[in-house]
Amino acid sequence: MDLTQLGLFDQAVLLFAAFVLFTSFVMLAQARIVPLIHTFAWQGALLAVTTALVAYATRHPHLYLSAGITLILKAALIPWLLHRLTVRLGIQREVEALAYPTLVLIAGGALVIFSYYVALPIVQLSAMVTRNTIAAGIAIVLLGMLLMIVRKKAISQVIGFMSIENGLFFAAVVSTYGMPMVVELGIAFDVLVAAVLFGVFFFQMRASIDSLDVDRLNRLREVDEPAPAPEETAP
Repeated sequence: MDLTQLGLFDQAVLLFAAFVLFTSFVMLAQARIVPLIHTFAWQGALLAVTTALVAYATRHPHLYLSAGITLILKAALIPWLLHRLTVRLGIQREVEALAYPTLVLIAGGALVIFSYYVALPIVQLSAMVTRNTIAAGIAIVLLGMLLMIVRKKAISQVIGFMSIENGLFFAAVVSTYGMPMVVELGIAFDVLVAAVLFGVFFFQMRASIDSLDVDRLNRLREVDEPAPAPEETAP
């Protein structure tokens, strides 16, 4: 790929796609909850900017509305809801110990290489100006899955789930220039409802086991109830 043959806005799309991918690595390495939420908000904002650039470069005006929805929902509303939950739960200063952080980042780099290998046939056959960013969308999805796997806190796993949705949205934008607007509105509403339901789940989980560590759910055991006393038989 010769970057000099691309237009200015095409190069800008590649640059911001790299920034979106970089935020996935930052979330993998981030141990504090609040900075993790802030990084997720930055990923949403960069995703909105990238979508707007794709709309300009490809002359697809409906993507401007998608960019606006993404900016409001994923860069502002959902991060605000998550931040408010952390404050109400009193976990805004908690630090999640990461097991083997260096190996996690190496695994993330391997997933990016794998994504570019998978997307190589698409890049060679596609004629779209955004074909070079398809691999970044696949990598964002895989890094979101990795974030869910390596983290133990429920709120970190929820952010990983939201990051997967960001990757799917980004892949749809750069590979098909966006889904139909009805579908995008439905997905946006589903993500918002999911964020609210996850908040209810956090409170229920905290009230039940006094922790948001999902590993404690694996260690739960049924309490053996005492056997009922034998009934006395009449003489």
